[in-house]
This record gives sequence, C-alpha cells and structure tokens, in this order.
Amino acid sequence: MKKILILTNPYSGKKKGKKILDDILDIFSDIPYDVIHTTHKNHPYEIVKEMIIEDYSGICMIGGDGTMHEVINGMLSRTDKKQLPLGLIPGGTGNSFMHDMNCLNPIHAAKQIIKLNSRKIDLIKIKTNDNTYFSFNVAGWGMPPDINILAEKMRWLGPQRYNIASLIEIMKFRKRQCSLTMNGGDIADDYSFVLCCNTINTGKGMKIAPKAKIDDGLIDVVSVKKTSRLKLFKLFPAIFSGNHVNDPVVNYNQVHSITIKPDINSPLIVDGEILGETPCEMTIMPQILEVFN
Repeated sequence: MKKILILTNPYSGKKKGKKILDDILDIFSDIPYDVIHTTHKNHPYEIVKEMIIEDYSGICMIGGDGTMHEVINGMLSRTDKKQLPLGLIPGGTGNSFMHDMNCLNPIHAAKQIIKLNSRKIDLIKIKTNDNTYFSFNVAGWGMPPDINILAEKMRWLGPQRYNIASLIEIMKFRKRQCSLTMNGGDIADDYSFVLCCNTINTGKGMKIAPKAKIDDGLIDVVSVKKTSRLKLFKLFPAIFSGNHVNDPVVNYNQVHSITIKPDINSPLIVDGEILGETPCEMTIMPQILEVFN
C-alpha cells in the first residue's frame, strides 16, 4: 500500500495543528504515512509541486482553506500534470470548504480520509495580467479583499475580526465602478462587491452562495450594487443564513465564466488570500480535482 502524505500547518487557526496531528495519528495506524510540518507561507505549494508523486496514494492536510489553496495550486502547477486525491482535516479559522462537506470535526474528517473514498469537484480558474490561480472556494473583488486586508491587521481580535472589519468597510462606503461580462452580456454599475463562488460557505459561517454545489460545473456569482450604508448594515446579518439573496440589491447568477473590469484596478481575494488584481477572467473547470470524502 502506498503512503499518505500528511501536511500539517502549525500556524493555522489558533496554532492548533500540532494538537490535531497528535489526536489523529492513531487513526492512520493501519495506513503508511509521512508527516511534513510546513514552516513558511507557500511551503505546501512548494512541497506538492516538487514531490515524487508516485510514492503516495493521497495527500492529507491539517489546516485551513489557505493550506488547501496552496496544495491545489502546487499540484496544478506540476510539469508532469499528475494529481493525487486530497483530504482536508479542518484546523483553520473559517474552514469554509469543510462547512460544505459537512465535516468540521477533525477526528471525523480523518476517519473519512482513511476510507480512501473520493469524489471529483470543480475549480475556478482565475486569469489575471500577471498570473493564473485556481480557487476551490471563492474569489472576490470590492469589499471582500478590503475587509481581508483590514482584518489581517486585527488578528488579535480572533475570528470576530472579519465581522468587525466588514462593519468598518461598510462605514467607509467606497465607490467601486465596474463592468461585469457574463452570460453573453456586459453590466456596468457601482458595486459594493462581487463574489464568485464554488462553495456555499465563505469566511466563518457566511452562506454567501446558498445555491452553490462543488461539482455542478457552475460559478455562483453574487454581486451587490452600491446601496445605502443602512441597507448594507441590514443585509450583513442575512449573509449567515443565505437570505441575503432575496434582497433586490443582490444579483445572483450561475455562469461558466465571468470577466471583472473595474475602472480602477484593485486586489482580488482568492480562498481567503490577497492574490492578483483586476482585470481578471474566471472560468469553471468542471470536476477537475479529486478529494477524499
């Protein structure tokens, strides 16, 4: 039997990676494995891009959405184009993907992985002027990257920093003129944000795209036109239930591709990380990635 490669990020979430590793190793007792502790940003990307893939039957990650993003992009950057099934044991702050998989308990996730059952999921391919990225969760423009940049400066607040940063950005009420191209048409307007989703959940329990499925071959695009501060404040709590999509200021589209061209180029947020900037084109890649489930 080939080995499972276990990558653990000791810095994910509240630095709980080591404890989770200690808790789950007994579960892997009947399967050969190697453990690598990642030490720096992009380390998972580097490992997976250069590893001898034939030595392993799969890759298991202990971490959050950022760790999985790095592993996916490392694997899809391999020159030999070879892939392995991936399994995520939740150890991050938001764990958006594992919300969609209905598997937030690390022990339960490990027990699922050792069954070696797998399924195919979609990815979103994001082309910018300088690079190409692959998203399994969500890519966004407008308020979301601004919120993330601000939240990173408030890490001492813990998971609530995203909610607080969201409220601060609503108060700033910035103008964001942008043109969207999707479903064969162009729409130009002043937007608060545009989120292109592969999963229902993003952030910590926000059901941004309640109709999304990780294997339906569609990008769920949630765009909110600029409205009053009061409306945004009222809309914000509804994001946690998914009821925001019923509000007239929210446009919800399911597409195969979308182009985002704002008047002023600005950062993108991809799977919780600030990566690249507009203009960009996003295209769905149906069932291109295999994950343990």
